Amino acid sequence: MSVVVPVRVRRPKARWFALLLALTVALGLTACSDGGGGGSTRRKATPGSSSAAGQAPPAPNVPVGPTAAKVGEPVVVGELARDLNTPWGVALLPDRDALVSSRDTGTITRFGPGTVPPVVVGTVPGSVHRGEGGLLGLAISPKYATDHLLYAYLTTDQDNRIVRMTYLPGQPLGPPEVLLTGIPAGTNHNGGRIAFGPDGMLYAGTGEADQKQSAQDTSSLGGKILRLTPEGKPAPGNPFPNSPVWSLGHRNVQGLAWDSTGRLWASEFGQDTWDELNLIRSGANYGWPVVEGAGNRPEYMNPVAQWAPEDASPSGIAILGDTVYLAALRGERLWQTPILGSTVGEPKAYFQGRYGRLRTVLAVGPDELWLVTNTTDGRGTPRKGDDRILRLVVR
Repeated sequence: MSVVVPVRVRRPKARWFALLLALTVALGLTACSDGGGGGSTRRKATPGSSSAAGQAPPAPNVPVGPTAAKVGEPVVVGELARDLNTPWGVALLPDRDALVSSRDTGTITRFGPGTVPPVVVGTVPGSVHRGEGGLLGLAISPKYATDHLLYAYLTTDQDNRIVRMTYLPGQPLGPPEVLLTGIPAGTNHNGGRIAFGPDGMLYAGTGEADQKQSAQDTSSLGGKILRLTPEGKPAPGNPFPNSPVWSLGHRNVQGLAWDSTGRLWASEFGQDTWDELNLIRSGANYGWPVVEGAGNRPEYMNPVAQWAPEDASPSGIAILGDTVYLAALRGERLWQTPILGSTVGEPKAYFQGRYGRLRTVLAVGPDELWLVTNTTDGRGTPRKGDDRILRLVVR
């Protein structure tokens, strides 16, 4: 059964009202990291505080957005894996099996229709679990059929970094080749999502590792979305010379997905007041730590939608049929919101409290999603069989 939360799509004439609402609600809230807890103190938000934040104005180098033609209801139809330890990133293989990382143990497990029960395929050396850090995002090379490369984002005892290694079924993982080092690491706000875009470049969402001002510093890799070649170099066409930085002013980016016109969307943890869904454009500044949520300042991009942290604490996102699906940790629900050109429609919440904290959602077919629970991350209440990967069909 779906739970509809009143999330308004802002119109230009309502900007001052929405800003006043955000400031009022902020007085009753405190800091957020990876889905609540972890020593942070938070007062209960005003009921119904979820609100759309206004759309980011389209940029000349971003195609006009699509409109979702049909929005169905996601229904759980099966379970692909269970008894997983802190699952985080998922990478889909060409044969429709997949690999999932374990944040805390540094292992990678293969699961799917062709691998029952799941099988551990290796451990990534150098991965260090501390707080929200560890073995995080995974991505398969666009040329996997010929290069057999698997990419990973991990925390070490020095930094966060991106590596790649060979993976062939039935063989051990190859040794990691370091592609990018120096991403700030900390107990909280490590980012971690990586994904290949339709342009063949590797994108990475990073956190500011509790060093707030680094998000506004283009010489720092913290609080950014990065765009790299498959070899880990700054990608051609990046907005800052000889830099992997694609966008800045982020607090903790953990979801990346593209719509049918190639536009990049990202989910982001807020602190006191608003979690965000952002439409990303090259070189744009998303405001953190100067603003959180909609600041309505011309130098910063407004989020397209925003939620109170107790309703979301968003991690992974997926786009299926030009509809955004957002996995919520503290909110313990799957948000669904259709793309409507340069904005989004009314969000709906599914599975609230049914499966616990939700970390990752993956689009695997024209009407199929895989959903990763995350109750074993130290902030949830594991039940028998947790953590698990669920198969969803959108009807």
